[in-house]
Amino acid sequence: MKNFLIKERQTEVRSDIASRILLSFVLLAFSYSAFSKEYKINPTASTLEWEAKKVTGKHGGTIAFAEGTLTVEHKKISGGKVIVDMNTIVDTDLTDAGYNQKLIGHLKSDDFFGVAKFPQSTLEVKNVVSKSENLYHFTADLTIKGITSPVEFDAEVKFDSGQLTAAGTMVVNRTNYGIKYGSGSFFQGLGDKVIYDDFTLKFKLIAATK
Repeated sequence: MKNFLIKERQTEVRSDIASRILLSFVLLAFSYSAFSKEYKINPTASTLEWEAKKVTGKHGGTIAFAEGTLTVEHKKISGGKVIVDMNTIVDTDLTDAGYNQKLIGHLKSDDFFGVAKFPQSTLEVKNVVSKSENLYHFTADLTIKGITSPVEFDAEVKFDSGQLTAAGTMVVNRTNYGIKYGSGSFFQGLGDKVIYDDFTLKFKLIAATK
């Protein structure tokens, strides 16, 4: 009888421990959900401008966002993923329709972004550090042409009535993604045909809670 009571007590203790552990997980999940929110990006309201330079000048234009979400905890972005539709790339500085079409066709070709095979590029947030009020330093994984390489950039983030605005400029080294056409880092004797490795992406993301 004594052994039976001991075993019964041990069972009750184990059950109590299991209940406490389960309760802890539930409270943790509730705490996370209470302070963590998902913001859905508005592709139409958001903007993405690109600029690339060469020895003899530069070109610039826009690309459209396809979709994306940002995770926010305590009014700070903690993660997220943004998708860009590479088929929407446009040049805004060439007024000659023929040259404009030729440039865009070249940018979409395998020499550059290989859009037919890689119609989307993605940016996945990995780490965010506060620099000052509303200004944050982001570390993220950027994927272009199926190749992923890390990037870092600053962005100003503001919240207003359930809406998030994040704006900044990112410098991207295209050769990290296998885009070497016209690069002086890989080819000699290009002269004034050299296209610089770095290009910039100026973005403004508008997102709202789901």
